[in-house]
Amino acid sequence: MEATIGLVVGLHIIGIAALLGGFLTQMKAMGRGEARFVPGMLHGALTMLVTGALLVGLNQADDQPVNNVKIGLKPAVLVVVLGLVYVRRDDEKVSAAAFGTVGALTTANIFIAVLWT
Repeated sequence: MEATIGLVVGLHIIGIAALLGGFLTQMKAMGRGEARFVPGMLHGALTMLVTGALLVGLNQADDQPVNNVKIGLKPAVLVVVLGLVYVRRDDEKVSAAAFGTVGALTTANIFIAVLWT
């Protein structure tokens, strides 16, 4: 079970990297008002959602403690990010406010995962 959890954690981190990496590569374009949500951001957010749900299930199946408040907050933030990216995925330009919101919520989600014990 430990190896499976480790594999899913790795996939979860790849999803985070795709979402945050897509945001960071578009920051210069955001300054010019030309930022757009790249496909990797959508795929990263979906990967995070699926692997996050798998991690909760695997941890509960392994009788490990799960913080239900944290587990409720993280997907809620991610669903907002996923909704913004999904709805605006075909737009040539995305407003700096919407784009910045995705970056801020993604960063907040990372800090919730790391700092909330």
